[in-house]
Amino acid sequence: MSLGLAPPAPRRRPSLTPMIDVVFLLLVFFMLAARMGAEVSLPVAGGAGGTGEWSGPPRLVDIRPEALALNGVETPLDGLANALSSLVEAPTDPVVLRPRDGADLQRVIEVIETLSAAGYTQPILVE
Repeated sequence: MSLGLAPPAPRRRPSLTPMIDVVFLLLVFFMLAARMGAEVSLPVAGGAGGTGEWSGPPRLVDIRPEALALNGVETPLDGLANALSSLVEAPTDPVVLRPRDGADLQRVIEVIETLSAAGYTQPILVE
């Protein structure tokens, strides 16, 4: 009596194509998710760690999404440097910036860049 077993089927080698596809998809994902472009650094002093003495009148700029206020008086962005000139003795005097009413980071950066372009070197960002 013979059992007539068929010879075993040859083993198929697993295909590497799906794994290569996944690796390329991950590569593309991480390339797109990576931060591209130049980093920009803004000179901003911390609000709590000030080491110098305050001199002169107050210089508080309230930054709102649609308006700026210098010491409570609404001031346009392009006129901020001129309005500050009468309040400072030198451009190295600190200017306190306070975001209000949900002002976004881009708005704060615009104000800091405007002050930097006018020569003010010590903006202080507070809550």
